[in-house]
Amino acid sequence: MAVAFSSSMLLSRTPLPPSFLRSSRTERYRTTTASSKFLSASSSTHFSGEIAINVSPKHASSIRSRKTPIIVSPRAVSDSRNSQTCLDPEASRSVLGIILGGGAGTRLYPLTKKRAKPAVPLGGNYRLIDIPVSNCLNSDISKIYVLTQFNSASLNRHISRAYGTNGGYNNEGFVEVLAAQQSHDNPHWFQGTADAVRQYLWLLEEHDVLEYLILAGDHLYRMDYEKFIQAHRESNADITVAALPMDEDRATAFGLMKIDEEGRITEFSEKPEGEQLKAMQVDTSILGLDDERAKQMPYIASMGIYVISKDAMMQLLREKFPNANDFGSEVIPGATSIGMRVQAYLFDGYWEDIGTIEAFYNANLGITKKPIPDFSFYDRSSPIYTQPRYLPPSKMLDADIEDSVIGEGCVIKTCKIYHSVVGLRSCISEGAVIEDALLMGADYYETDAVKRFLSAEGNVPIGIGKNSHIRRAIIDKNARIGENVRIVNTENVQEAAHEDDGYFIKSGIVTVIKDALIPSGTVI
Repeated sequence: MAVAFSSSMLLSRTPLPPSFLRSSRTERYRTTTASSKFLSASSSTHFSGEIAINVSPKHASSIRSRKTPIIVSPRAVSDSRNSQTCLDPEASRSVLGIILGGGAGTRLYPLTKKRAKPAVPLGGNYRLIDIPVSNCLNSDISKIYVLTQFNSASLNRHISRAYGTNGGYNNEGFVEVLAAQQSHDNPHWFQGTADAVRQYLWLLEEHDVLEYLILAGDHLYRMDYEKFIQAHRESNADITVAALPMDEDRATAFGLMKIDEEGRITEFSEKPEGEQLKAMQVDTSILGLDDERAKQMPYIASMGIYVISKDAMMQLLREKFPNANDFGSEVIPGATSIGMRVQAYLFDGYWEDIGTIEAFYNANLGITKKPIPDFSFYDRSSPIYTQPRYLPPSKMLDADIEDSVIGEGCVIKTCKIYHSVVGLRSCISEGAVIEDALLMGADYYETDAVKRFLSAEGNVPIGIGKNSHIRRAIIDKNARIGENVRIVNTENVQEAAHEDDGYFIKSGIVTVIKDALIPSGTVI
């Protein structure tokens, strides 16, 4: 039996010593160096999820005394584990994170029927919003706003429970939701990504920062934003766009960019094909790829992640493009057209836009891949934080489980689970078979007395009933799957909407709606 346990208890947010948090990143290097008598000269130390790197006092002094940025070759601008950053001023004081919650999430429906897109559960224990927030906290960015306007109740609740105490983040940090609102000056809701930021410029400009870090709330990736910001500062850019290298097969699905020999963006093209696609080829070795991989991936796509200098943001949204609604299609190309310096920053790692049911399904099951998952929640140097729920360990009674991730607090009886993700508080009864499936679990437990009462009344308790078979499906939270249910899509239906019956089919994947009831004996 091969079981991968996903535990937010292990990687949940652990407050660090206030003295450590109040120190700058450079001071942390000095602290590590001062205590190096306990370490070998070449060793590095893990300290509560951060890597402390030994830097000589002489080198640290030269870093602190450096007043003017050194312009480096664009070739050095890449997301590499080997590079070091020492921002001055540090990110915690000079950068404000802004996470865009996205629109109504129609492509992810019905997962977004009762929640905002960033609040959709992920990986057994987490939610999508935990990814960009954790990337920020791991990058020393502790001031974060989340902008949203659709079904934000569960998102607000999760953020307040997971990140509501700011004492652990330099005593100045926060993670707050900014919901769309009408005002005397603007009676409209958010019209797009740029409009959402524009409507809150009055609040954002009150923060004494150098840059705004604009992030999406529905991407799965792990990124060191400090390197991103350092590249922005070293190139004296007004805007820096995170770019993903890709081959021709994937390029047609993205907005592509062309760059000059300095990595400066000169042209944009939205999902080009044919000759237009060929015209968007660039030398990606300029941004740091080796020559062989640069030939395989001659295109760069925008990730929808930006570092924008404060003055540039105010000028663009208030003066130059006061009616622009979107960053990617209007503001960023517009900034290039008026002569602003817009740079590309290469991110050469795993990244997935979780905008559709199929992408969401594949991203979740990708964490079960062996020997190396597409995305790992087990990186101690860069953990993914979430709400600490204090659930008991999962209990498995004579279960056959293979290549799966099991969340906290599950009760799994005599059943078979293959290549699946089982979310927290899941209850799976005897004889059930779960294959290539994502079970999101439940928000609460039902007592044995409640279960007996439901059964006596002919109703179904939360969880997977006896002898049910689920294959290639997503079961949303609190779903009640009766006994002898078969959710296997035997007819290979690709698209179907049966909301009244409690499920949808998109891209051949059956999605059971949150709180839905699937009666015993049902075949889907």
